[in-house]
Formats: sequence, structure tokens, C-alpha cells
Amino acid sequence: MNPYVLTILLSSLGLGTVLTFASSHWLLAWMGLEINTLAIIPIMAQQHHPRAIEATTKYFLTQATAAAMILFASTTNAWLMGEWEIHQLSHPLATTTVMLALALKLGLAPVHFWLPEVLQGLELTTGLILSTWQKLAPFALMIQVAPTINSPLLVAIGLLSTLVGGWGGLNQTQLRKILAYSSIAHLGWMVLILQFAPSLTLLSLSLYIIMTSSAFLTLKTNNALTINTLATSWTKSPTLAALAALVLLSLGGLPPLSGFMPKWLILQELTKQGLPLSATLAAMTALLSLYFYLRLCYALTLTIYPNTLTATAPWRLNFTMITLPLSIITILALGLLPLTPAVTAMLTL
Repeated sequence: MNPYVLTILLSSLGLGTVLTFASSHWLLAWMGLEINTLAIIPIMAQQHHPRAIEATTKYFLTQATAAAMILFASTTNAWLMGEWEIHQLSHPLATTTVMLALALKLGLAPVHFWLPEVLQGLELTTGLILSTWQKLAPFALMIQVAPTINSPLLVAIGLLSTLVGGWGGLNQTQLRKILAYSSIAHLGWMVLILQFAPSLTLLSLSLYIIMTSSAFLTLKTNNALTINTLATSWTKSPTLAALAALVLLSLGGLPPLSGFMPKWLILQELTKQGLPLSATLAAMTALLSLYFYLRLCYALTLTIYPNTLTATAPWRLNFTMITLPLSIITILALGLLPLTPAVTAMLTL
């Protein structure tokens, strides 16, 4: 792609998200979401591959549907209640419709079906943008409207997403689909605590972005798309393979890694709010996710190069990829747990 065109598209991507962040009016927020969607579509379709085109079409249709639902809900609220402000969303029909529309935009269960299919058709860099940056604008809106949404609905969507995210990834061999189901599960944890402690949702979202970025950049560096090709990583770069296994365990939420912090604090907060059953169910669904992370760790570190591998063997050329972002993000994804007391002190301010 022409660098000037790519610069314009990435600038529009940033502009759409910032516009949604800064808006207090539903029409401006909707406009930001639309700019965001329209900017990423050429980036997704730049491969000119049938799968990429199919993924782009599916993404466009789902995002357009969600945007239409948001516009319908905000117009309904303005018609019935006379308010266009995001904070003044008060009609039950409007709040429920907006919640479902934002769930569709994010890929939360039960409207998650597009996310694994779309992510599977994209290259890893575009998949990284879709899994991280594209979640920010809908989450900003969701945090603003969360106080007006029915609490059992949010908890049900959160628990269902953690269950679907864990269950769906069990039988997958494609790494992009596994990361898509991982995304669904993590978003479920964030929605689960959204109404009780929005600051914990932001903490969880920040750590999710760090860990997912590290996972995607590691796969990009190793040029791995399936579990079988992941098995070749150890011979190419043992240090990176060992760190990648730790990043996956951090995504699974194992101590003493960074990913344990948000799960620990969320379970603690749910128990404080008198929801021990929801906390128990969420912790049990996290075990499902942990199983497929352990599968990936096993393929990374404990298996030898398979003779029947269909992928082409990589040449040992001089390494030209910039690894500084991967190094910084991997350190953050592994070593933030000791900062938990400082984080909890900041959250209670």
C-alpha cells in the first residue's frame, strides 16, 4: 500500500477513536465509530486475497449493523425522552439496544460469531489493530452508558462471553482464531465488572492490550499461523519461544505474571459486591481458556519439529525486523504483578 494512503488511513483511524472519546452527543460518537470503521476497511482488504476480502465484508456488515442500532437507539431516546446526551440515555428500549449494539461491535457473546472468522482472514498486524485499537471507542461508550444498563444483563453477557471464549478455543488449531476466542473471554471479564468498578475495567483493558500485542508480535516475528508451525519456533529463537510461552500463561492469568492481577482484583470485587456465584463461574471458565494456552505452550516448548509439516522451512537470514516494541511489551506483559499494591491504591483514590 502507498505510504501516503496508509498514513491517511491510520490518521483517520486515530481521529475516529479520539472523536468518540471526546464526544458527549450521540451523533458525534456515532460519527467517530463510522470514521473508525471506514478507515480500517482498506487496511483489512489490502492483501487482495479472497479470505481477506471475505473477512472485510463480514466486518463491514457487522459494524454497519451495530452502528445502525446505535443510531436507532439514540434517536429513539431523543424522541421519547428529549435527550441526545450520552449520559442521559434513560429509556429501557434505548439502553438495551445500545448495549447489544456495543456488544456486537466488540464481539461479545452471544453476538460474537463474526470475530473468529474475520480475524482468521487477516494478516497478523491488521489482526492486532482489530483486537486492540478497535476495542477502545466502543468501550469508551460502554463505560459511559453502563450506569443506566440493567445489571443482570451485563453480568449475563460477561459470564457468557468468558464461557464462549474458553469453550470455543478448545478445538482450534489456527492461532488467529485462538486469539479471537481469547479476546472474547477477556472482554467478558471486563464487562462483568463494568458496573461495579469501571476503573478495574480500564486496568483489565490496558493489560489485555499489552498481553495481546505481545502475543501477536511474537507470532509475527516467528511467522507462525498454526500450532504446527509454532513447533518450529524453538529451533529458530529459543529465548523468544520461552518468553512467548510465559506471555501465553500471562494471558491465561497465572501468577506471578501480569495477567493474574486483573483477574484477582475482579474476583475480589465481585465477592465484595455479593456475587460469589458469578465470581466462581468466572474463575471456572478461566480454566477452559487456560487449557488452550497450555496447549500452545506445549507446542512452543515441549515438541520437536514435525517431519510432516506442510509449511515451508524458514531460511536463516539476517534478522531485520525491529524487536524493540516486542521487547518492551513482553516485559510489561510479564512483570507488572509486583505493582499490584500501587495499582490498588490508585484505584481507591
